[in-house]
Amino acid sequence: MTRSVIKLATALLLMLAAGSLAKAEGIDRSNPAAFVRALVNVPDGRADFASAKLAVDTFVDRSINEATALAEIDSMVATINKMLGTLTPDAASTSMERMKALRTFLYEGGWWNNGRPFEYDLSDPYGQKPGSQSLPNYLATRKGNCVSMPALFLILGERLGLDVTLSTAPLHIFVKFTDDATGKTWNLEATSGAGFTRDAWYQQKVPMTDEAIANGVYLKTLSQREALSIIAMPILDDLIATGRYDEAVAVADVLIEAYPANAYTLVKKGTAYYRLLDTNIIQKYRKQSDIPADRITYANDLYRANREAFAKAEALGWREPKLN
Repeated sequence: MTRSVIKLATALLLMLAAGSLAKAEGIDRSNPAAFVRALVNVPDGRADFASAKLAVDTFVDRSINEATALAEIDSMVATINKMLGTLTPDAASTSMERMKALRTFLYEGGWWNNGRPFEYDLSDPYGQKPGSQSLPNYLATRKGNCVSMPALFLILGERLGLDVTLSTAPLHIFVKFTDDATGKTWNLEATSGAGFTRDAWYQQKVPMTDEAIANGVYLKTLSQREALSIIAMPILDDLIATGRYDEAVAVADVLIEAYPANAYTLVKKGTAYYRLLDTNIIQKYRKQSDIPADRITYANDLYRANREAFAKAEALGWREPKLN
């Protein structure tokens, strides 16, 4: 790593630890790997998930107004606290009642959300439409997906003092909430009213191997660093979509370092290697014998790296999900 990259990463890390990355202007986004490394490597307990999510969204879409989104989040938290003010102090102080107030605020229509509850966008459940995974889009449309919906629940829950984090299933993200009173951790399905959801339901709905569960690929209560790596994944997707394959590989390595069992990142890394092979070799040379001698090693390295990334994902128990 060059000295300039080290300085950039250090500066970003300090800004994020202070909760100000999303509000910082003029950040150099020309080195995605350094940007993502700073985003995920925040000391435990110091992350601001709102700032992190908006930093990722802005990396993908520079037109996003982060200050407006943060102000709306602050307003939401204030409203939820007003809702809690209708309870007895003892009840309002419990994490379970605060979680229920958050759930009501998001998913039930009332004065607290101007009769406009947040809904699952059944027309785009995986968030494939451009910009649909961003937090500002979700706030504006009130229609979300399995990326934006758990992200907002996590952000608001954190600001309400709840013990919340993320977890995953194949092509899916959900929330883990730990009740302070009992120490029990619950799955909350953000795309369905944040209802309590058993592990068995996810295993039935989106089949996954026992090996993947045992290895922490799915259903794991993620650490702060692991959750931040999940939040940062749209950057990896964007780099691949825009043809920045070398940078995608570098970002994938940072995400894998943060969350080694993230098979999705390994698969995306393998995809980036294939795209490099396709762009620089397959499309340029009609036959294998046409490949110049000085490019054969490069081609073989890309092919080998592609196979290794997928092999590592499969060794963790990953299997290609079948979309409905």
